[in-house]
Amino acid sequence: MLRTVKPRNARSKRALEAREAKEVEDVRTAIFVKGTHTGEIVNGVMKELMALKRPDAISFSKKNTVHPFEDASSLEFWAGKNDASMFLMGHSTKKRPAGLIIARTFDSRVLDMCELGVDKFVSMAEFKTPKSTPGHKPMMHFASELFDTHPRFIQVKSLLMDFFNGEVIDSIFLPGLEHIISVSIAPAPSLQTANPILGDSQEEDVQNLPKIHIRTYTVKLLPSGTRVPRVELTEMGPFLDLSLRRHQAADPEMWKAAMRRPKLKKQDLEKGLGKKKKNMEVDEMGDLRGRVHIAKQDLNKLQTRKMKGLKSMPVEEDGSSGDSEQEEEPRQKKRKRD
Repeated sequence: MLRTVKPRNARSKRALEAREAKEVEDVRTAIFVKGTHTGEIVNGVMKELMALKRPDAISFSKKNTVHPFEDASSLEFWAGKNDASMFLMGHSTKKRPAGLIIARTFDSRVLDMCELGVDKFVSMAEFKTPKSTPGHKPMMHFASELFDTHPRFIQVKSLLMDFFNGEVIDSIFLPGLEHIISVSIAPAPSLQTANPILGDSQEEDVQNLPKIHIRTYTVKLLPSGTRVPRVELTEMGPFLDLSLRRHQAADPEMWKAAMRRPKLKKQDLEKGLGKKKKNMEVDEMGDLRGRVHIAKQDLNKLQTRKMKGLKSMPVEEDGSSGDSEQEEEPRQKKRKRD
């Protein structure tokens, strides 16, 4: 069961309401944590990724003795204290050199996590090209079918989307699209696919899984003579080659609670965004129109306004009406005498 916290006063109640699930979620804040041992490669990768994540990034400068796969209590404590839902932990050991752990939390509890090994790293400083403005939302490109079919790569795609996803926007301003993050997979033999995202029943050897390539480019819009500009990509960095290692799938009950969506408002239902109702539709002008089906009415039994002139009189046997015929009397005109 999920933990419920009751507020003690009005101030704590407002603080809890600010952290509750919203219809449109805020930007996910990521915490960058260093393990007991980190090398030059891990420090460089974390510095470059934090530059892409700013300003929604918190860096812990001190080293911490944390083992998320054995005990995730430290991550849950930091998540609740800093109101953060993403973690990027760097560590390097003899058994697992140059490792990165991406963790995601829900309700201040660890939802799932994945460990990646850094096989190759190219820094931004090696590319003498213009860089993107910090704080701009990047475009994401996943170039492989395995990101939609294989459970391990589905999890990696979901984590990267939540990690780099910025503020939810309603419209796009083309000059604001400054950089793109492309994620691809190296060629590999055919892999068996599984349906559930919460975990796969079969345990595959991670050494047989292909590597993941992350490339970052800046976008340059050039005139093309039409309304659609010509797009050119320039290498910006960082470039990463990652390999899959350990992972922890999400608990089914917690995943169901995290994926629950709020009920639509009445205005959204009237706009046709909700569940389609019978005999109701939205026309081209955005007006809600409905069709009402009623039974056939008997107009003789219809109740109208009672008037004496419309009152029906009884009919005699001979067919003559009961009203006596009034004789028309000639009008006598009186003339005025002078």
